[in-house]
Amino acid sequence: MKFAVVNFPGSNCDMDLFYAIRDGVKQEVELVDYRATSLDGFDGVLIPGGFSYGDYLRSGAIAVHAPIVKEIIRFANEGKIVLGICNGFQILTELGLLPGALIQNEKSRFICETVDLEVENNQTIFTSHYQPKEVIKVPVAHGEGRYYCDEATLQELKENRQIIFKYKDNINGSVDQIAGIANKEKNVLGMMPHPERAIEEILGSDDGLKLFQSLINPEVKVND
Repeated sequence: MKFAVVNFPGSNCDMDLFYAIRDGVKQEVELVDYRATSLDGFDGVLIPGGFSYGDYLRSGAIAVHAPIVKEIIRFANEGKIVLGICNGFQILTELGLLPGALIQNEKSRFICETVDLEVENNQTIFTSHYQPKEVIKVPVAHGEGRYYCDEATLQELKENRQIIFKYKDNINGSVDQIAGIANKEKNVLGMMPHPERAIEEILGSDDGLKLFQSLINPEVKVND
């Protein structure tokens, strides 16, 4: 498989994702500039964390006007793999590819630590290598990572099994302890924690590696 890692001005986790694909799961990967207008030839697109355009207006709000965005939307609508991590998750909500929003953490402070996540749905192309309700350790680093949606949207997320990861301890005040969600079709995933920073034990955890292994294993059959 071949993956694109989209690089925006202010992205700072692009190389972490690059190495997770190249070295972690031995797949082809390229950095793609935000000014590019084509994602032809790629099987998946990854939107990294960081501070796109400095987050000066609102996290992810300016990035959605970049030329590459039309291709990301096309990718998602065609059912191809789209993964947004941290700022990438914020961009996906700003684009409307995922419901809800990411707002300032409940205690208005930047959180940088390793946290416990629970795998809520392991029947997706992102999580099939995990066990149901498996607890994994993954780093977080965000100031605006508090997931918010209204009650009707939350109910829809639950009914469609779109909640993919939850925090064991609600570190930022997210609705229903949500750490990551997918679209209804389950080909788009947004999550605030950083699995790309947890692919080797030397980093403190290799629990994030299973996410990337799930992506590239063509023999895994995922239920709707």
